Amino acid sequence: MRFEFIADEQVKVKTFLKKQEISKALLAKIKFAGGNILVNDLPQNAIYLLDIGDRVTIDIPAEEAFENLQAVEKPLQIVYEDEHFMVIDKPAGVASIPSILHSNTIANFVKAYYVKQNYENKQVHIVTRLDKDTSGLMLFAKHGYAHARLDKQLQKKQIEKRYLALVKGETNLEDKGDIIAPIARDEASIITRCVHPTGKYAHTAYERLTSYEGGIHLVDIRLLTGRTHQIRVHFSHLGLPLLGDDLYGGSLEDGIYRQALHCHYLRFFHPFTGEQISLKSSLPQDFRAVLTHLEENGV
Repeated sequence: MRFEFIADEQVKVKTFLKKQEISKALLAKIKFAGGNILVNDLPQNAIYLLDIGDRVTIDIPAEEAFENLQAVEKPLQIVYEDEHFMVIDKPAGVASIPSILHSNTIANFVKAYYVKQNYENKQVHIVTRLDKDTSGLMLFAKHGYAHARLDKQLQKKQIEKRYLALVKGETNLEDKGDIIAPIARDEASIITRCVHPTGKYAHTAYERLTSYEGGIHLVDIRLLTGRTHQIRVHFSHLGLPLLGDDLYGGSLEDGIYRQALHCHYLRFFHPFTGEQISLKSSLPQDFRAVLTHLEENGV
């Protein structure tokens, strides 16, 4: 895959490429695994001194698929795709990546899609993953350089992810708020997390959209950090676990049997086109059915 840049200062090629978020590892791959570095269409090395206005071209070698990731064919609901990125609408009940418990995962399906399409790069790069029973938008990079560019956006909190959730409890919920509470592994479990002073910083912002009888609230949530089970842990900590989330104390008596959590909005800056990409996903049937029932029984 080829990328071109125009030098805006007199520096070495490697210094200039670092500012384009070309890592040392990727630069080594370009140098030693079949890639090229060209300056004004002539081959050069990484220490070549650029002049302002020089055209720098890099050819990044193709990425072979990981052998230990099995390709499993299954239809994907693709919301957005170009040569650099892909966004899919993940159904609930499907894990993002393989584990001891899960083999038919989104990563397996995406690999099969890449192979079937005969894409040059076949490695699966997940930028934003979702829990198995969370539905909604998942963002993939289609090559390592694209992944690196979006990782920088994640670090700077420039990728916006918004979720809709149904929570339930006796705790009063303000119209808007921020939940800032550190999250750590639960010492009593290898799966669950908990709020604990020794945990990592975690920040969740929310807006209450509607409240229903029985202490149920529909909330729109924005993740400002990305800790494991963050939304589920934070609202459980408030005494308002998600409907269907029995792992964190959620009710199984309101018509949904997985956490009522859906990633409905995703926004990121496209580093190669300069566009803001904003995408939306409609609520899945099980979530909509609960809302319909709540609305029919009065607010």
